[in-house]
Amino acid sequence: MRELKRIGVLSALMVLGAVLVVAGRQQERPTFTPEQEARLQIREVADGLYVIPGFDGGQSGGNVAVRVTNDGVLIVDNKFAYSFDFITEQVRSVTNQPIRYVMNTHHHGDHAGSNADFMPAAEVIAHRNARANIIRNNLTGAPPITFTHETAVFLGGAEVQAHHFGRGHTNGDSVIYFPDLRVIHTGDLFIYGERLDGTTLAPFWDLANGGSATEWPATLTGVLGLDFDEVIPGHGPVLGRAEVRTFRSNLETVIARVAAEVRNGATRDNIASRVDTSDLGWPLAPVRLQDVFDELTGAR
Repeated sequence: MRELKRIGVLSALMVLGAVLVVAGRQQERPTFTPEQEARLQIREVADGLYVIPGFDGGQSGGNVAVRVTNDGVLIVDNKFAYSFDFITEQVRSVTNQPIRYVMNTHHHGDHAGSNADFMPAAEVIAHRNARANIIRNNLTGAPPITFTHETAVFLGGAEVQAHHFGRGHTNGDSVIYFPDLRVIHTGDLFIYGERLDGTTLAPFWDLANGGSATEWPATLTGVLGLDFDEVIPGHGPVLGRAEVRTFRSNLETVIARVAAEVRNGATRDNIASRVDTSDLGWPLAPVRLQDVFDELTGAR
């Protein structure tokens, strides 16, 4: 009788677990207008390289790069936890090859949210700090394969490199490089343009996960050392080297303006009112400028 009770308890727990899994999977992709839906369809960037567009962290997620070869597919990032079906359908629209590798640019849920769904059939790779951030934040899909400085995947005659150049958006940012195509995917080390709702994107230094505004420009200098012509940003349209240089320059300008106000006696409470970034096209929230203040004054 005691054993029967034990089995009954285990059965109840299994049912509860199944209910929770189903509930988690009931989250669905948002409803988009026809115009928005058209903007989110896979498109070609170069021969054998595609992007599934993403314009924000709230609705459309990040840009997903899709490298197609005769021996399988490698993707960079995978949007949200509910995005697995959408991404696989988009990939199937251009190739019948299976997805064999997934590279994460960083740990945020709009970029690595469906890692766990890809893991049964694909190898998931990220910087070791990105894995640590996923675990510390109790997220799913911690990558089983990590690297420290750089690594590479060779698939169907194509080489895909992953590089870590330092802190910026987080402490685990990877830049994915397609050397034969002279294209990079920066993740959120570089973002550009407007969200689907028309509001303007601005950089976010995630200090809680090792990010740094003050070290970000040097990290982008490392990125610019790669031999590339086109860049897939974390969010926004495919652009070129010039836009990455401008982004780096704007970061340097923000830091310099905050530093100047610190020298002139600014406090953490009033720094946001003393620094204007409207000419940069970046609507930075006051807390972002307070973050820079904290870094420069050693509060962090």
